[in-house]
Amino acid sequence: MYDLITVLGPTASGKTSFAAALARHLGTEIISGDSRQVYRRMDIGTGKDLEDYRIDGVSIPYHLIDICEPGTKYNVFQFQHDFFKVFRQIRERGKLPVLCGGTGLYIESVLKGYKLLDVPQNPELRESLKDKSLSELEPIIASYKTLHNKTDVDSAQRAIRAIEIEVYYQQHSNNTVPSDEFLPVNSLIIGIEIDREARRKKISERLHFRLANGMIEEVQRLLDEGIPPDDLIYYGLEYKYLTQYLIGELSYSEMIAQLEIAIHQFAKRQMTWFRGMERRGITIHWLPASLPTDAKIARTMELCKT
Repeated sequence: MYDLITVLGPTASGKTSFAAALARHLGTEIISGDSRQVYRRMDIGTGKDLEDYRIDGVSIPYHLIDICEPGTKYNVFQFQHDFFKVFRQIRERGKLPVLCGGTGLYIESVLKGYKLLDVPQNPELRESLKDKSLSELEPIIASYKTLHNKTDVDSAQRAIRAIEIEVYYQQHSNNTVPSDEFLPVNSLIIGIEIDREARRKKISERLHFRLANGMIEEVQRLLDEGIPPDDLIYYGLEYKYLTQYLIGELSYSEMIAQLEIAIHQFAKRQMTWFRGMERRGITIHWLPASLPTDAKIARTMELCKT
């Protein structure tokens, strides 16, 4: 008997709409496993698509979305604690929770119950790396073999944080040791697999739709609130490139071209992480994105019985 159903997949695979339909079928609740959707008022750029959580007129309860203010630095340590708190509450209500997201490290950290540390900032390390570009920092990150979220490293600030975490773990602990507090979760894991060309087409269409429907204005409002540009750039992807456009570092055409490439690269990194999870002993049952929702649900229910 499973304690959790996990739905994962790359951006634009349709995992959220499927997870919501599955939760409706099961009469349960969704826990988000996305590193950016925790932030309030960062809606379009993070692809919250909250309308997906309403199925046949019924609102599907969701958790770990809109729990932090923009400008803060939410991390996997916090996610793990927040996840298990919500997970236990849902289980106590007699329901089978659905974890849905694309942030590989967040998902893996709870499935395997990794022991994580709350890593403080390292001012000396940051000072030594502050003038390096993302391309100069990437080889440093690649040199580390421990579990780390390379999926979301798409800005120099995130890369420095990634290195900071790895250095701390080398000095203090091994972050792949199961925790006594958070035990591995017995989860059925469903992966939504989308053809590469179909994914690229969907990513491009979605980007242009969001640009035409308020994403630029969303980032401008965040800047107008007084959130420093560097804090928004830290979040990467849409927030990085739109901020650079709005503060005059990129032209509109440069912003679109670079952002589109970055999202495609991000989706590729997500799939690389998921394949790595499989190599680390996690079984993922892949379903094609093109399969009708009812068929996906039926297949999931069959797998639940195994």
